[in-house]
Amino acid sequence: MEKERIAFIGTGVMGASIVKHLLNNGHEVTIYTRTKEKAEPLVALGASWASSPAEAFVEKDIAFTMVGYPTDVEEVYFGENGLFQTAKTGSVVIDMTTSEPSLAKRIYAQAKEMGVAALDAPVSGGDIGAQNGTLSIMIGGDVEIFNKVSPVLQHFGENIVYQGDAGAGQHAKMCNQIVIASGMIGICEALGYGLKAGLDLPTVLKSISSGAAGSWALSNLAPRMVVEDYAPGFYIKHIVKDLKIALEESEKMGISLPGLALAYEMYDKLIEAGYGEEGTQALIKAYK
Repeated sequence: MEKERIAFIGTGVMGASIVKHLLNNGHEVTIYTRTKEKAEPLVALGASWASSPAEAFVEKDIAFTMVGYPTDVEEVYFGENGLFQTAKTGSVVIDMTTSEPSLAKRIYAQAKEMGVAALDAPVSGGDIGAQNGTLSIMIGGDVEIFNKVSPVLQHFGENIVYQGDAGAGQHAKMCNQIVIASGMIGICEALGYGLKAGLDLPTVLKSISSGAAGSWALSNLAPRMVVEDYAPGFYIKHIVKDLKIALEESEKMGISLPGLALAYEMYDKLIEAGYGEEGTQALIKAYK
């Protein structure tokens, strides 16, 4: 496969692992993140550093973005030092941030005017999925562009699914987040019940993780809850952002999702309590 020249914007918990996969597969990668010091290990592995998204995308084929909030996405694309300042005709921009479907459509429209292709490609799988190169990737945009960049996505994704037109990837990710957030409530309550009943929780998990109740979160996050490991594979502050988007989109569509609303309320209270920088498994603290 031809090696692409890639710009990667945002090298946080997941982004750094994705950049490593790209480098290991021989791609030329230029990175930008707000705190240069956090990117130094990637530079040591062969990545180049740029002082802005615009600089990173100069003469590149693909730009990946993985930042925090929709406002960050706007700045990265439309800002005075954003990707659209230097995007060349025929290049592709791929936003992996979980963001607003309407913003994905806006990026797509602006890119098309410039002769640039755009995909919204939010991911699921957390820090473990990023490290192992097994992320689920939900794609919105033009199917021919999806087919074109799929070989690159396969370096860090395992379940890569085209969902439909621009914004469809983000809508699919909302479905994902609704399942995760509501499921985490069930996990916390199961552990609380088991503890009160005097059971050995690792033994309980051994039984239920491989049965009908099994899930990625039950296998990977419940054991962290048991040992009070709240290191973030995915931040509470980010799940709150995602659930807020899902609630807003639900309201636009005229549907009521009480489980989603409850999960949002519980996670939002954890932010108020100062736990926003911890992993989503810290929801157990709402019960303690």
